[in-house]
Amino acid sequence: MARDADRLLTVAISSRALFDLDASNRIYEEKGLEAYRQYQIQHEDEVLAPGEAYPFVSKLLNINALLGKPRVEVILLSRNSADTGLRIFNSIRAHGLDITRAAFCGGERPYRYIRAFDCDLFLSTHADDVTHALAHGIAAATLLPSRSPGNPSDQLRIAFDGDSVIFSDEADQVFRRDGLDAFAATEAAAATTPLQGGPFKNFLAGLHRLQQQFESNASPIRIALMTARSAPAHERVIRTLRAWDIRLDECLFLGGADKTQFLAAFGADVFFDDQPLNCERAVGHVASGHVPRPAQR
Repeated sequence: MARDADRLLTVAISSRALFDLDASNRIYEEKGLEAYRQYQIQHEDEVLAPGEAYPFVSKLLNINALLGKPRVEVILLSRNSADTGLRIFNSIRAHGLDITRAAFCGGERPYRYIRAFDCDLFLSTHADDVTHALAHGIAAATLLPSRSPGNPSDQLRIAFDGDSVIFSDEADQVFRRDGLDAFAATEAAAATTPLQGGPFKNFLAGLHRLQQQFESNASPIRIALMTARSAPAHERVIRTLRAWDIRLDECLFLGGADKTQFLAAFGADVFFDDQPLNCERAVGHVASGHVPRPAQR
């Protein structure tokens, strides 16, 4: 499918990321698969409560209503069987979510269908599924349990880390190998050379395409970059985004400061970062998606 202005932005979501399946999962862990199957069948008319990714998914799907045409699709990828997955589809209908396509994989990893569905992003609570998706070139993140009440605004607000997320890890490798001074010197010397794209570049580009279909002051999407970089390493970031023809609404160059309060001030619905500590600190304010770094894949 051509990646043009008319291409759907497609997000794959696991059932445990979309809905709160903790009680069901405890049945599975404590009593086994057959007890889990019977539990889901017995409760299949009970609507599941929203999970970590529910606000993100709901706001993303609302863009179709605002535009009056399909520009976003959300696909369910689940380790459930179709039998146990009926409760999930019943809950999707009860919540009024426009999700019609799904893959129920009967205990197998669902990531192998991501490319067949032409997905731009995969969100899951299974870290190993995320790792495999990233290894196959798909933007993916593991959603951490959040203690946040969420952003009540109708606007979808997404915050990204830079290196190893939007951008490749080429600069981060220098920092990890040679330290901060070498990183700053290297980035200053390469200020006019665009960074290579990271795992979330295509997803970011898809969000930008959606933004362009609205007036600049009326977009239902707002995007922020929150990076540990500071001057002089900021210039390469700005020039890279300019070379990609992508405009971000906000760019915060934090010089290593804790991102937590900045995320709260921004009102992010979800935050993507490669550093587990940053994600863990943020969960009191925002749903956080951990993006494993290349060395972890």
